[in-house]
Amino acid sequence: MSDALKDLIRDFPTTPGVYLMKNALGKVIYVGKAKSLRARVRSYFNPTTQENSLKTRHLVNQIHHIDYMLTQSEVEAFLLEASLIKKFRPRYNIRLKDDKAYPYIRCSWDHDFPRFSLARRVQQDKSLYFGPYTSSMAVRETLRFLERTFKIHDCTDSFFKIRTRPCIAYQMGHCSAPCVSLIGKDEYRQDVQRALDFLKGRSAKLMKDLQVNMKDAAKAERFEAAAKLRDSLYAMERIWEKQIVVSLKKDIDQDVVAFVGDPRGTVVETLHVRAGRVIGTRPHFLPKLDPHSKEEDVQEWLTSFLNQYYAENFVPDEILLSVTIGADVTKLLKAVLHERFGKSPSIELATGQEGKKLLEMAQQNAQSHFNDIVSKRDHQLQGLDQIKAKFSLEELPKRIECYDISHFQGTENVASQVVFEDGVPKKEDYRRYKLRTFEGANDFAAMKEVLSRRFQHTEYDDPQLIVVDGGKGQLSMAVQALKEVGRIDIPVVGLAKARTKGEFSDAELKSTEERFFIPGRQNPVTFPSNSAAFQILVGIRDEAHRFAINYHRKLRGNRTLESELDAVLGLGEKRKKMLLDKFGTVEAIRHSSVEDLASLKGFNRVLAERILLQLEEGQAQESGEASDVAEAPSDSE
Repeated sequence: MSDALKDLIRDFPTTPGVYLMKNALGKVIYVGKAKSLRARVRSYFNPTTQENSLKTRHLVNQIHHIDYMLTQSEVEAFLLEASLIKKFRPRYNIRLKDDKAYPYIRCSWDHDFPRFSLARRVQQDKSLYFGPYTSSMAVRETLRFLERTFKIHDCTDSFFKIRTRPCIAYQMGHCSAPCVSLIGKDEYRQDVQRALDFLKGRSAKLMKDLQVNMKDAAKAERFEAAAKLRDSLYAMERIWEKQIVVSLKKDIDQDVVAFVGDPRGTVVETLHVRAGRVIGTRPHFLPKLDPHSKEEDVQEWLTSFLNQYYAENFVPDEILLSVTIGADVTKLLKAVLHERFGKSPSIELATGQEGKKLLEMAQQNAQSHFNDIVSKRDHQLQGLDQIKAKFSLEELPKRIECYDISHFQGTENVASQVVFEDGVPKKEDYRRYKLRTFEGANDFAAMKEVLSRRFQHTEYDDPQLIVVDGGKGQLSMAVQALKEVGRIDIPVVGLAKARTKGEFSDAELKSTEERFFIPGRQNPVTFPSNSAAFQILVGIRDEAHRFAINYHRKLRGNRTLESELDAVLGLGEKRKKMLLDKFGTVEAIRHSSVEDLASLKGFNRVLAERILLQLEEGQAQESGEASDVAEAPSDSE
């Protein structure tokens, strides 16, 4: 440890807080919490600690500076640590890399007329959340069932407020039309409560009530109403049949946390039990974490996992674990969850016949997911080995970056940066560039600008390989651009399809092989199309192309939309922005009503009528012009 670091740590306070360890480039490589900052940070430099942990030795060797942030309590330090890990994504922290946000069913219970919707995050907004579920399709099916069975409206708040007559959902019998006061607030909330009872698993009484209502409707010869109730009962039975009853604790929600791993990594499985039924499981892969290694403190990394996981997910009534994390840590974690969501769940070891059964189910799922994940990762690593050998790289290309340029006749020049790590997309490192140092079509200037701007960001990890979409011409431009920005140390290859002279059919075009061009080599390199290396390289090229095209289309769409609205007299920038924010497309504005537009702040009925009239006239004019062009004879005729 340097004298500067010793002096720095000596002045650290002995109060709770969070510390951020940084490397020579100023990048945060580790975030930790502490009850006493000085004592905790000093422990990393203890020879005994470093001797027992290879990971700690690697970390300490890269520390250049340490910052800290004071908190009022250890609970606040826990809360801050989770948010900072998410923000900085430090290399040496246990962190959740699964960015897939699993769906929840959200009920806006604090509204006068609540509705159900799909949500990707649990927020502190006074709403009720159910989940998480593993399938967004299943959530949408459940939402449709709730809306049709209990006649819950599905329109957004802004649309709800401007309605003057019932929509088609009311005419189809799927909504009770609270937007136009065809049902009272109390009666509507009773329908919502029945839907909540269904989601909470209180289906026995609900189904009995529906059966009674169905029979009463049939006796009164209201056969259509009886048929709808019958269909609702059938739909409810089908939904419940899909969910396995595993617990007798039907009044509480449970999560079961188990893990399986080896030196390649660890899968932590969360199994979700709601109202006694399993609604799904979620695997979380933590690479390079061996749960059986003496260097790893299970209590520390599992607590960090739970802290991060329940920062954005539903907190159940009971959390069952496969190992104990200690009474003090359990108490602290419960205090953190109470501070975050106002809820203190029971956190305990899975015991008893029922608890062990749930734990066994979670461990079986963890083992299955672990086998699948490591098998795919082994396949990707095999592909990286093939790339290293074929391209004669000095090191394994664990990080590959691909760049693609997109424009339309020299306008709206954009570029995309796509990153693969260990052979799989790392979407948090994707970047889009709106190119601005030149005009017209200039691929070299575009490549030079995007690489120059990218390598100004020293906080990004350096790639071991750069891929550009194109053949020798694009490759030479990329090499020259790298020289201009002083990064000739990074290998670069070009990727292009093989071309033949003359005309060729669609079938021949599809069969053309991909060729990889290397600087200084005349002949291209090829890979078998079924090899892991081929799939990685073509996959990152296709992803970069998709990312660039989507950004380019978005910019062109915005420009087209703005130009059409520019033609409307009396519509300034502020009002134009309000229309874009609310409707998104000209087509949506055309299909709106005068009342919809007039209800916006700063609009009136006269302006609304003018907007709709001029947009309609503009569309008719475009249609007429297109028709004239189509019917005009060509020169050859």
